[in-house]
Amino acid sequence: MAVKLQTVIVSVKHRLAPEHRLPAAYDDAMEALHWIKTTKEVWLQKYVDFSKCFLMGNSSGGNVAYHAALHAAAEVEDLQPLQIKGLILHQPFFGGVKRTCSELSLFTNKIFPVCVSDLMWDLSLPIGADRDHEYCNPTVDGGSKLLDQIKSVGWKVLVTGYDGDPLIDRQNELVKIMEKKGIKVKRQFAKGGSHGAEFLDPSKCEEFFGLLKDFLFSSTFSAHDLINSD
Repeated sequence: MAVKLQTVIVSVKHRLAPEHRLPAAYDDAMEALHWIKTTKEVWLQKYVDFSKCFLMGNSSGGNVAYHAALHAAAEVEDLQPLQIKGLILHQPFFGGVKRTCSELSLFTNKIFPVCVSDLMWDLSLPIGADRDHEYCNPTVDGGSKLLDQIKSVGWKVLVTGYDGDPLIDRQNELVKIMEKKGIKVKRQFAKGGSHGAEFLDPSKCEEFFGLLKDFLFSSTFSAHDLINSD
Protein backbone atom coordinates (compact mmCIF):
# COMPACT_ATOMS: atom_id res chain seq x y z
CA MET A 1 0.00 0.00 0.00
CA ALA A 2 2.77 2.43 0.88
CA VAL A 3 4.44 1.85 -2.49
CA LYS A 4 1.21 2.07 -4.48
CA LEU A 5 0.08 5.27 -2.78
CA GLN A 6 3.55 6.82 -2.34
CA THR A 7 2.84 7.41 1.34
CA VAL A 8 4.44 6.72 4.68
CA ILE A 9 2.26 4.40 6.77
CA VAL A 10 2.59 4.08 10.54
CA SER A 11 0.87 0.96 11.86
CA VAL A 12 -0.25 0.98 15.49
CA LYS A 13 0.38 -2.15 17.55
CA HIS A 14 -2.33 -1.68 20.15
CA ARG A 15 -3.30 -3.88 23.08
CA LEU A 16 -5.75 -6.66 22.30
CA ALA A 17 -8.89 -8.05 23.90
CA PRO A 18 -9.89 -9.98 25.91
CA GLU A 19 -6.85 -9.29 28.11
CA HIS A 20 -7.21 -5.57 27.41
CA ARG A 21 -10.79 -4.58 26.74
CA LEU A 22 -11.87 -1.34 25.09
CA PRO A 23 -10.99 1.51 25.35
CA ALA A 24 -7.39 0.22 25.64
CA ALA A 25 -6.95 0.12 21.85
CA TYR A 26 -8.30 3.68 21.50
CA ASP A 27 -5.92 4.94 24.17
CA ASP A 28 -3.00 3.26 22.39
CA ALA A 29 -3.98 4.87 19.09
CA MET A 30 -3.96 8.32 20.67
CA GLU A 31 -0.64 7.57 22.35
CA ALA A 32 0.74 6.65 18.91
CA LEU A 33 -0.32 10.03 17.49
CA HIS A 34 1.46 11.83 20.31
CA TRP A 35 4.53 9.65 19.76
CA ILE A 36 4.61 10.56 16.07
CA LYS A 37 4.56 14.29 16.79
CA THR A 38 7.51 14.05 19.21
CA THR A 39 9.59 11.21 17.80
CA LYS A 40 13.13 11.76 16.59
CA GLU A 41 12.94 8.80 14.22
CA VAL A 42 14.77 9.86 11.06
CA TRP A 43 12.41 8.05 8.70
CA LEU A 44 9.54 10.19 9.99
CA GLN A 45 11.38 13.47 10.57
CA LYS A 46 13.07 13.39 7.16
CA TYR A 47 10.41 11.95 4.86
CA VAL A 48 6.98 12.78 6.29
CA ASP A 49 4.95 15.90 5.59
CA PHE A 50 3.16 16.29 8.92
CA SER A 51 0.72 18.77 7.37
CA LYS A 52 -0.92 16.01 5.32
CA CYS A 53 -1.87 13.18 7.68
CA PHE A 54 -4.81 10.78 7.61
CA LEU A 55 -6.24 8.30 10.09
CA MET A 56 -7.18 4.95 8.59
CA GLY A 57 -8.39 1.57 9.74
CA ASN A 58 -9.78 -1.64 8.29
CA SER A 59 -12.40 -3.81 10.05
CA SER A 60 -11.68 -3.65 13.81
CA GLY A 61 -8.97 -1.15 12.92
CA GLY A 62 -11.69 0.98 11.37
CA ASN A 63 -13.48 0.99 14.70
CA VAL A 64 -10.25 2.03 16.44
CA ALA A 65 -9.56 4.73 13.85
CA TYR A 66 -13.09 6.11 14.24
CA HIS A 67 -12.85 6.45 18.01
CA ALA A 68 -9.31 7.80 17.83
CA ALA A 69 -10.56 10.39 15.34
CA LEU A 70 -13.29 11.54 17.72
CA HIS A 71 -10.65 12.30 20.35
CA ALA A 72 -8.02 13.63 17.93
CA ALA A 73 -10.48 16.13 16.46
CA ALA A 74 -10.86 17.62 19.94
CA GLU A 75 -7.08 17.83 20.39
CA VAL A 76 -5.89 19.37 17.12
CA GLU A 77 -3.76 21.98 18.86
CA ASP A 78 -2.11 19.44 21.14
CA LEU A 79 -1.24 17.25 18.15
CA GLN A 80 0.71 19.94 16.29
CA PRO A 81 2.73 19.72 14.07
CA LEU A 82 0.47 16.83 12.94
CA GLN A 83 -2.32 18.18 10.78
CA ILE A 84 -4.94 15.53 10.13
CA LYS A 85 -6.79 16.02 6.87
CA GLY A 86 -9.22 13.15 6.97
CA LEU A 87 -10.44 9.77 8.14
CA ILE A 88 -10.61 6.54 6.13
CA LEU A 89 -12.84 3.73 7.39
CA HIS A 90 -12.61 0.56 5.31
CA GLN A 91 -15.22 -2.04 6.27
CA PRO A 92 -15.32 -0.61 9.81
CA PHE A 93 -16.44 -3.06 12.47
CA PHE A 94 -19.55 -1.87 14.33
CA GLY A 95 -22.52 -3.60 15.87
CA GLY A 96 -25.71 -3.19 17.85
CA VAL A 97 -28.31 -5.15 19.77
CA LYS A 98 -31.07 -4.94 17.13
CA ARG A 99 -30.20 -6.86 13.97
CA THR A 100 -29.94 -4.96 10.71
CA CYS A 101 -31.30 -6.27 7.41
CA SER A 102 -27.81 -7.13 6.16
CA GLU A 103 -27.03 -9.04 9.36
CA LEU A 104 -30.24 -11.04 9.03
CA SER A 105 -29.79 -11.81 5.33
CA LEU A 106 -26.10 -12.72 5.77
CA PHE A 107 -26.44 -14.25 9.24
CA THR A 108 -24.53 -17.43 8.36
CA ASN A 109 -22.06 -15.75 5.99
CA LYS A 110 -19.09 -18.08 5.49
CA ILE A 111 -16.48 -15.32 5.72
CA PHE A 112 -17.85 -13.43 8.73
CA PRO A 113 -20.95 -15.00 10.33
CA VAL A 114 -22.86 -12.83 12.79
CA CYS A 115 -22.17 -15.25 15.66
CA VAL A 116 -18.44 -14.53 15.27
CA SER A 117 -19.11 -10.80 15.33
CA ASP A 118 -21.17 -11.18 18.52
CA LEU A 119 -18.41 -13.20 20.18
CA MET A 120 -15.80 -10.57 19.33
CA TRP A 121 -17.92 -7.89 20.97
CA ASP A 122 -18.48 -10.07 24.05
CA LEU A 123 -14.72 -10.37 24.42
CA SER A 124 -13.82 -6.75 23.77
CA LEU A 125 -16.51 -4.51 25.28
CA PRO A 126 -16.24 -3.41 28.93
CA ILE A 127 -17.57 -6.02 31.33
CA GLY A 128 -21.36 -5.73 31.60
CA ALA A 129 -21.78 -3.64 28.42
CA ASP A 130 -24.03 -4.78 25.57
CA ARG A 131 -23.69 -4.09 21.85
CA ASP A 132 -25.46 -0.75 22.13
CA HIS A 133 -22.45 0.63 23.98
CA GLU A 134 -20.94 3.62 22.14
CA TYR A 135 -17.76 1.66 21.41
CA CYS A 136 -19.80 -0.81 19.37
CA ASN A 137 -22.79 1.17 18.09
CA PRO A 138 -21.85 4.66 16.83
CA THR A 139 -25.47 5.56 16.02
CA VAL A 140 -26.76 5.38 19.62
CA ASP A 141 -28.51 8.63 20.63
CA GLY A 142 -27.96 10.09 17.18
CA GLY A 143 -24.20 9.65 17.21
CA SER A 144 -21.40 10.98 19.37
CA LYS A 145 -21.38 14.69 20.18
CA LEU A 146 -17.67 14.58 19.33
CA LEU A 147 -18.64 14.22 15.66
CA ASP A 148 -19.28 17.95 15.76
CA GLN A 149 -15.55 18.40 16.29
CA ILE A 150 -14.78 16.49 13.07
CA LYS A 151 -17.11 18.84 11.21
CA SER A 152 -15.54 21.84 12.92
CA VAL A 153 -11.98 20.97 11.86
CA GLY A 154 -13.14 20.25 8.31
CA TRP A 155 -11.91 16.69 7.92
CA LYS A 156 -13.14 14.65 4.98
CA VAL A 157 -14.24 11.07 5.62
CA LEU A 158 -14.19 8.05 3.32
CA VAL A 159 -16.27 5.00 4.26
CA THR A 160 -15.97 1.90 2.08
CA GLY A 161 -17.31 -1.63 2.10
CA TYR A 162 -19.10 -4.39 0.20
CA ASP A 163 -22.74 -5.35 0.09
CA GLY A 164 -21.73 -8.97 0.70
CA ASP A 165 -20.56 -7.99 4.19
CA PRO A 166 -23.05 -8.44 7.08
CA LEU A 167 -21.76 -5.14 8.49
CA ILE A 168 -22.68 -2.98 5.49
CA ASP A 169 -25.92 -1.63 6.99
CA ARG A 170 -24.02 -0.52 10.11
CA GLN A 171 -21.49 1.27 7.93
CA ASN A 172 -24.22 2.95 5.91
CA GLU A 173 -25.99 4.08 9.08
CA LEU A 174 -22.79 5.76 10.27
CA VAL A 175 -22.48 7.59 6.95
CA LYS A 176 -26.03 8.92 7.34
CA ILE A 177 -25.28 10.12 10.88
CA MET A 178 -22.16 11.94 9.67
CA GLU A 179 -24.05 13.53 6.79
CA LYS A 180 -26.70 14.81 9.20
CA LYS A 181 -23.89 16.35 11.26
CA GLY A 182 -22.67 18.21 8.18
CA ILE A 183 -19.44 16.20 7.79
CA LYS A 184 -18.03 15.83 4.28
CA VAL A 185 -18.41 12.10 3.68
CA LYS A 186 -17.71 9.99 0.61
CA ARG A 187 -19.18 6.50 0.63
CA GLN A 188 -18.18 3.69 -1.69
CA PHE A 189 -20.07 0.43 -1.21
CA ALA A 190 -19.25 -2.03 -3.97
CA LYS A 191 -21.46 -4.83 -5.21
CA GLY A 192 -20.64 -8.35 -4.08
CA GLY A 193 -17.44 -8.93 -2.16
CA SER A 194 -17.23 -9.83 1.48
CA HIS A 195 -15.61 -8.72 4.69
CA GLY A 196 -11.87 -8.74 3.98
CA ALA A 197 -12.47 -9.18 0.25
CA GLU A 198 -9.05 -7.77 -0.67
CA PHE A 199 -7.35 -10.72 1.02
CA LEU A 200 -9.26 -13.10 -1.24
CA ASP A 201 -9.30 -11.17 -4.52
CA PRO A 202 -6.20 -9.13 -5.55
CA SER A 203 -8.23 -7.20 -8.13
CA LYS A 204 -10.35 -5.70 -5.35
CA CYS A 205 -7.15 -4.64 -3.63
CA GLU A 206 -6.12 -2.69 -6.74
CA GLU A 207 -9.56 -1.08 -6.94
CA PHE A 208 -9.32 -0.04 -3.31
CA PHE A 209 -5.86 1.47 -3.82
CA GLY A 210 -7.23 3.53 -6.72
CA LEU A 211 -10.09 4.79 -4.57
CA LEU A 212 -7.69 5.64 -1.75
CA LYS A 213 -5.36 7.52 -4.07
CA ASP A 214 -8.19 9.67 -5.41
CA PHE A 215 -9.47 10.43 -1.91
CA LEU A 216 -6.05 11.32 -0.52
CA PHE A 217 -5.29 13.57 -3.47
CA SER A 218 -8.65 15.37 -3.41
CA SER A 219 -8.50 15.84 0.36
CA THR A 220 -4.94 17.18 0.34
CA PHE A 221 -4.78 19.52 -2.64
CA SER A 222 -7.15 22.36 -3.47
CA ALA A 223 -7.88 23.73 -6.92
CA HIS A 224 -5.65 26.68 -5.99
CA ASP A 225 -2.76 24.31 -5.26
CA LEU A 226 -3.18 22.58 -8.62
CA ILE A 227 -3.26 25.87 -10.56
CA ASN A 228 -0.10 27.09 -8.83
CA SER A 229 1.71 23.82 -9.55
CA ASP A 230 1.30 24.16 -13.35
